[in-house]
Amino acid sequence: MEAKLYNQSGEEVGVIQISDYVFGIEPNVPVMHQAMERQRANARLGTHNTLGRGEVEGSTRKLYRQKGTGRARQGSIRAPHRKGGGIAHGPHPRSYTKDMPRKMRRLAVRSALSARHRDGAILFLDRLTFEQPRTKDMIAVLNALNLTGKTLIVLDQKDEHVRRSANNLPNVKTLLAHYLNVIDLLTHDHVVMLKAAVDVAQGYLDKPAHAVAADVSEEGA
Repeated sequence: MEAKLYNQSGEEVGVIQISDYVFGIEPNVPVMHQAMERQRANARLGTHNTLGRGEVEGSTRKLYRQKGTGRARQGSIRAPHRKGGGIAHGPHPRSYTKDMPRKMRRLAVRSALSARHRDGAILFLDRLTFEQPRTKDMIAVLNALNLTGKTLIVLDQKDEHVRRSANNLPNVKTLLAHYLNVIDLLTHDHVVMLKAAVDVAQGYLDKPAHAVAADVSEEGA
C-alpha cells in the first residue's frame, strides 16, 4: 500500500510503502475496546483507602446502658452510621491491573492504525528536525501541514528538541513508536508519523517472516 509523504514544510515529496497488515486491516472494534479498558485500568494507582470502625479514633465503651433510656440501642461511637465513625465496605488499596495476550494487544494497535488511516487522520512525514527546542518552530510545522486540534507526533527515537518544542502546546503530544497504544491513537484528531517511526512500528507489528512465507506457499499451491 502506498501513502503520500510530506516534509515539515507541508510539501509532498513522494510516497511511502506501508504494510496492509498494519495499516489496511478491518478494525477489530471489540479488541480495541478491550485494549482501551485494560490501558485505563492499568493506569489506576489503586491507592484509595478508607478507615473501618476498627481503625478510626474513639472510645470503645458503650455510650449508655442498653435499656431504660428510651433511646435507640448504641454500641460504639465508631459505628458506621455515626458522625466520625468508620466506613462500612469502603475501598482499600488494590491493584486494578488487567492482562491481555500480546497478539490481542498488537491486533488492537493495528486496528487503531488502520481505522485512523482509513479516515485520513494519519500524515506521514519524511523527517522532523529542529536546531534547538522552540515552540514557535513546532507551531510553524503544524500550520504548514494544516493540522488543527489534538495532534499526536510519533517518533522513531528520543529527540529532545522535538519533545521540548511540543511540550508547551496543550494539544500536541510526542510518542515513541514502540509505545503506540489505542487510547492515544483514537483520542487525537491527527497522527503524524515519521518515516523512520513507520519502520519501527512495522518492525514489531507486521506479519512475521515465517507467516509471510507460509502465505506465499499456499498461494503457489
